[in-house]
Amino acid sequence: MKSSTRSIATGLSILIFASTVVAQSTKPMTLDDLLGVVRVTEPALSPDGRLVAYVRTTTDLQSGKRNADIYTVPSDGSSAPKLFAGGDGPQHSPRFSPDSRQIAFISETDGGAQVYVAAVSGGAPKKITTLSAGVQPPLVFSPNGRMVAFVSDVFPACADEACNKSHAEALAKDPVKMRRLTTLMFRHWNEWRDTQRHHVFVADVDGSAARDVTPGEFDAPPHNYEEETIAFSPDSREIAFVSKRDGRDTEAWSTNMDVWTVPVTGGDLHKVTANPAADQTPVYAPDGRSLVVRSQRRAGFESDRWYLDVYDRQTGAKRTVFTSPDLSIDEFKISPDSASIWFTAHQDAHVNLFAVPLAGGTPRRVATGGNITAIDVAPGFAVFMKSTLTSPPDLFRASVDGQVQTLTSENASWRRDRTIPEPESRTVAGANGTPVQYWVLKPPGFDPSKKYKTMLLIHGGPQGAWNDAWSNRWNLSLWAAQGWVIVAPNPRGSFGFGQKFVDEITQDWGGKVMDDIDAVVNAATKLPYVDAAHMGIAGASYGGYAVDWIIGHTNRFKVAVSHDGVFNLESMALATEELWFTEWEFGGPPWSEKARTQYERFSPHRFVNNVKTPTLVITSELDFRVPVDQGLQLLTALRRQGVPSEALVFPDEDHFVSKALNSKRWHESVFDWIRRYIE
Repeated sequence: MKSSTRSIATGLSILIFASTVVAQSTKPMTLDDLLGVVRVTEPALSPDGRLVAYVRTTTDLQSGKRNADIYTVPSDGSSAPKLFAGGDGPQHSPRFSPDSRQIAFISETDGGAQVYVAAVSGGAPKKITTLSAGVQPPLVFSPNGRMVAFVSDVFPACADEACNKSHAEALAKDPVKMRRLTTLMFRHWNEWRDTQRHHVFVADVDGSAARDVTPGEFDAPPHNYEEETIAFSPDSREIAFVSKRDGRDTEAWSTNMDVWTVPVTGGDLHKVTANPAADQTPVYAPDGRSLVVRSQRRAGFESDRWYLDVYDRQTGAKRTVFTSPDLSIDEFKISPDSASIWFTAHQDAHVNLFAVPLAGGTPRRVATGGNITAIDVAPGFAVFMKSTLTSPPDLFRASVDGQVQTLTSENASWRRDRTIPEPESRTVAGANGTPVQYWVLKPPGFDPSKKYKTMLLIHGGPQGAWNDAWSNRWNLSLWAAQGWVIVAPNPRGSFGFGQKFVDEITQDWGGKVMDDIDAVVNAATKLPYVDAAHMGIAGASYGGYAVDWIIGHTNRFKVAVSHDGVFNLESMALATEELWFTEWEFGGPPWSEKARTQYERFSPHRFVNNVKTPTLVITSELDFRVPVDQGLQLLTALRRQGVPSEALVFPDEDHFVSKALNSKRWHESVFDWIRRYIE
C-alpha cells in the first residue's frame, strides 16, 4: 500500500516536535505525499531488549518502484536508525537469533526470495536456502539458534526439491496453459492455487538442506493467512503450525483452521485444537508449560470475536484467559517471564494495547491508539507500530506502566510543511437508538463561516472500521485535502463497539446498517459548514456494495464511486473464493431455501433501475474476492439506462490498488470524477 529526508529525535524533544508539526505547517497534503510516504513495517525486538529491527520502504515517484530495506534502532531511542540490509531487491521479515547476535531475514536481491543470516555487528549475509519456489513469511528462529522455519510452495506429489524444481520447469515450458480444476479452493485472493501447496520448512542456519515437515495435500498454513502461524517449542524440538485438514473442497466454505504440532525433523502430526471454528496464532509460553492460541467460537464466521485459549502441554486441558470485557484479540505476545500477555484490540475506533496475566484476569490498557499494530515484547516493555488518521506509522516503545516513547519519525520532513487538520469523532443515534460513531475531517484552511461540499466514505468488510489509522489507499486526510468535508461512519458491522454490534449486520446488509448510515448523513447535513445540496458517496468492497445499494434507493447524492463493490449477490456467491463469507452472511448457498430470500432481498442489482447518480465503477482483474464481473455488470446496467458512468479496470491489481503508479492514476481519476459532478 518514497523517499524523504530522515529526521530522528529522541525522548521529549520528539514529542514536542510532533505536537507542533500541524501548527507550523502551511500547505495541504498532496497525492505525492501519500505515495512517497516512508513505510515502517515488521518491527522485531532483539531478545536482549536492546535493538529493534524493522523494514523501511521507499517509493520512487517517477518509476513507481518500491524498495524495502532493513534498519535497526536502539529500543531506548538513544541514537538514529541505521541500515542493516539493503540492495536492489526487497529485504524483509527480520528475526533476531536468541542470543541477539544475528538476524535472519528474507531477501529478494538475488532473484527469488531466500533466507539469509547476518551478524548484527556487520559483515556479509550468508544465504542459507536455495529453494526453487523461494521462501515466504513467517520466518521464525528456533530458541536454540540452530534453525529457522518458514513457508515455501511445493507440488504435493513431490518428496524433494529436485522434484519440485522439475515440475515447475515442466509447467513453464508447456505451451498449453490450461488449468485443470479438480477441487475447491482453486484460486484465492489474487492467485490461482490449482497445482501447489504451502508447506512449513525447517532449515539449519549452517546451510544444510531445508526439509519439508508438513508434506501432503494440505496447505500449512492456509494461503493468505500466513501471519504468525509457525512457532518453535522452547526446547526447539517441535513446531506448532496452522492448517485446515477437514477435506479438500471444504477449505472453500469452512473456517476451521486448527493448530497442529510436528517434530522439527518431520514425522507424525499431533492435532492440538478440537474447536470447529478458527484457531490461529500458536505461541508457546517461554517456560514451555503451555501453548496459547487465538480462537473463535462460531464455525463459518470469519469476523467472530477472537479469544485467547491456553492449552496445558502435559494434560491438553484448555482454559480461556478472559471473557470480559468484550475485546476481540488482534495480535498478542507472551512476556519473557511467562507471566503476562500483551495484546491489541479494536476499541471505539482505535486499536489499543493491553496487558493481562497469563493465568487469567482483567486486561489493563497500557497504551492508547491511534492504531497500534505489530507488537513485540521484552521484560517490562513492548515495541510497536502506531499511526493515526493524520500520521503514518512509526515505531514506539511502551513500558508496563504506560509510559510511551517515540523511536522513529520517518516522515517528519514533509509533515512539518503540511496542514493536516485533526479529525473529530462524533456520535449519533442509529437504528433502534444505538449509538453510531463517525469521523468528520475538515479541509485545510477550514473557514467555519463557509459551506463545504461533502463526501460520505463507507468502509469495507462489512466487518471492519474507520479507525484513527493511516491508510496508504483510502486516506481520509488526503480526501479532506481536496477541499471537501469528509464524513466516515462506523455503522453496524464495525469493529470496536462490541461483538453484538458486529453481528448485527449479518443477514441484514440493507437493514439496520443503512439506517445507521442514514442517521450519520442526516446529522452531517445539520452541521453549519456542510453543503447538503452538494454531497457525494464512495466506498470499496462492502463500501462499494453500500454505494450500489444506496444509489438504488435515493438520489440525494450528486456523485458516486463504487470500488470493487458487490453488485449481484447471487452471481457473486458462486464466483468468489471464500464461500464461508457469503454463506455466513446470507444464511447458506444461493440455492438453499433459507438463504434465497436474503440474496434476493439485499442484492443491489435488483434496484439498479432506480439509479440516477453519476457513478464511477472500479474493478480489477486479479480480484478473486469480488470478481471483476461485479463491476462490469454494474457498468453495463448503468450505461444501458443512460446513467453517466465510466469504469476503471486494472489488469494487474487485486481487491486493492496498491502499485504506486496505479494508485496515482486511481486517485487522479476518482478525484476528477467527483469534481466533475459534485458541483
